[in-house]
Amino acid sequence: MTAAFQASLLGFDEELGLGPLAGSVRRTHLGHGAWIDLRPGWLSGADTLFERLAEQVPWQAERRRMYDRVVDVPRLLAFYGEGDTLPDPVLDDARRALDAHYGDELGEPFRTAGLCFYRDGRDSVAWHGDTIGRGGTEDTMVAILSVGDPRSLMLRPRGGGPSIRHDLGHGDLIVMGGSCQRTWEHAIPKTGRPAGPRISIQFRPRGVR
Repeated sequence: MTAAFQASLLGFDEELGLGPLAGSVRRTHLGHGAWIDLRPGWLSGADTLFERLAEQVPWQAERRRMYDRVVDVPRLLAFYGEGDTLPDPVLDDARRALDAHYGDELGEPFRTAGLCFYRDGRDSVAWHGDTIGRGGTEDTMVAILSVGDPRSLMLRPRGGGPSIRHDLGHGDLIVMGGSCQRTWEHAIPKTGRPAGPRISIQFRPRGVR
């Protein structure tokens, strides 16, 4: 059963909209050319967007082969490729804002949007980097906007090492850049603690998955 969504105190009262990025993003250099940017509360009224996406996105439950058996993917998924209409106009606004802020540094626009619906603490994603396609060989960026209840996003150096945790939800933005997809891994671990549902929207350039 999906845990009940706990709205933030202002999440439904605030007007749905994006704050500035310039001057409000905090960058952390991780080493080996990898970095992350954090912008807490970038999207105001984020609980409204969560409700819209939860109800309107055509979520898919997938199964994948894991060693010698086929297992359920522990989250719901949706993907919007180049030219697809995004499920809410504020996501178009978010992509344009990301392009305006990161375009010179990235050298290209964000093209696709992948959505993940973590229904409760049993849903998760294992340690990985977005290395399918160009992310495995080139520096790139992946921008993740989180709505719904916060969940822990963990990062660690590829091959092991001390991890970093950021609890993301209610309109928070994280951008993983530089060599981050090649030299670091990230995960949303399962948790036995009470955890409400969360949706993440991952904006990526062409050829990065």
